[in-house]
Amino acid sequence: MAHHKSAMKRYRQSEKRRLRNKAYKTKMKTFIKKVRTAQTKEEALKLLNQAYSIIDKLAEKGIIKKNTAANKKRKIARFVNSMT
Repeated sequence: MAHHKSAMKRYRQSEKRRLRNKAYKTKMKTFIKKVRTAQTKEEALKLLNQAYSIIDKLAEKGIIKKNTAANKKRKIARFVNSMT
């Protein structure tokens, strides 16, 4: 544990941010799973738009990197397009 006042504050801030980022990432993963488990292509397309929105927000906030966001979007779009 940190001993300096500034280091203790930095620890508290980073812990809060870590938990917040973890929640955002969990939400993203949940939406990706929803897209993958959709029964119809129409349902998957609706969920795909929501997943895109969440992924873009996370990339914009710096929680995930830009290329990671692009890869995730590409993979789920490819999955939806392959549905019959």
